[in-house]
Amino acid sequence: MDTLDFYKENSESTARLALHVGFAAMIVLSLPLLFGSPIMADDIRLAHAPVPSINIDTGQIYAGIAETISPQAKIERFNKSVAKRYPNAVIKDVDTGVKHIRMTRYYDGRPVKINVVEIDRGLAKNYELKPALSSTYDNLQSKRTITTIAKNTNSIVALNGTFFKPQTGVPLGTLMIDKKMYTGPVYNRVALGIFEDGYDVARVEMNAKISAKGHTLKIDNINQPRMLSSYVLAYTSEWGKMSPPTPKYGYQIAIKDNTIIQSSSNPLVIPEGGYVIVAPLRALEPFLNASKVKVDVGTQPEWKNVKHIISGGPYLVKDSNVYVDVSAEKLNAIGGKNPRSAIGYTKDNTLIMVAVDGREHQSVGMTLWQLASFMKSLGCVNAINLDGGGSTVMYVNGQVVNNPAFKGGIAISNALVLARK
Repeated sequence: MDTLDFYKENSESTARLALHVGFAAMIVLSLPLLFGSPIMADDIRLAHAPVPSINIDTGQIYAGIAETISPQAKIERFNKSVAKRYPNAVIKDVDTGVKHIRMTRYYDGRPVKINVVEIDRGLAKNYELKPALSSTYDNLQSKRTITTIAKNTNSIVALNGTFFKPQTGVPLGTLMIDKKMYTGPVYNRVALGIFEDGYDVARVEMNAKISAKGHTLKIDNINQPRMLSSYVLAYTSEWGKMSPPTPKYGYQIAIKDNTIIQSSSNPLVIPEGGYVIVAPLRALEPFLNASKVKVDVGTQPEWKNVKHIISGGPYLVKDSNVYVDVSAEKLNAIGGKNPRSAIGYTKDNTLIMVAVDGREHQSVGMTLWQLASFMKSLGCVNAINLDGGGSTVMYVNGQVVNNPAFKGGIAISNALVLARK
């Protein structure tokens, strides 16, 4: 459809077209200013070389203007982009700016069934993309099916999220929801940062500390299982009512409103809105008599204005190149062909969520390298692996759309959801 037809079909043609033609004409008349002073007759006589002609595609100008002002043009662009990426797939509309795609790919002659959801948040304005815990009470030690998580968050799309401790459901990796840090990084694994106007991907480190007058102590992690007895760990009420046991030669302090309200070598009640810091006694001694203490919790990179963070690992695509850093992120145990979950985004900020079925005759699964190549083929400039295997499950419009080994999917700790605002 050319631009003139577009305006006729949208019933605002006459006035707007006149305005845009005038605007285009103004651009054309202003072009000499871009190349210096206006070309005069005397200049032409003096020139020994011919003056290059300037070709203006007014159709492109009109199309660009129409796209800027027309939601319909943006929808059409999204539709065409998805159709081009998946020429032999089944594509369904979930809602404006949200597509569900089903396909079968073959690797080494074996079939792999894949479900994909593409989201243009600029079009899906009635929804928010965010991580969600399985508990409606922000309890980290909880597990629910993805259907329950989706219904509890009023979501139309959900994909299983980061790794978690099977016994308790505590997420193992960086998880931030609505600018609140729930859990910190494990082995500085890669994470996706979700901003109001886009995304970023990086390996995330903890940047946290407890400070009092003249003293500062680095906090190694927040709401994570202890890996070394020397670590300084912070726990919030999302972890549970009580802090975990103190390691040998350790001590605990409870902080509320920048004040130490209790201290002990035994587990403490975690104050609502506060922290319990568990660390070697010698590290905490300088703070025990402080009148005021402050806890700062952040990440490196700082990611100013980031709203949500969800981690995974390893990298799949980095700066538009296949990049699988399994050893660096200590994830050698998840090799081989398996069910897989992944997220990534394109240069135009379209988010891509992927669930790959595996461990069955009809779908053998993917290696991480195959998954990385697949994500790159979809145009992802950055992409990361999420928890996979038995955890891989995708929910769209009221039902689980892939085929996990356990019907409906196992109970999981957290998910990435597209929730109604």
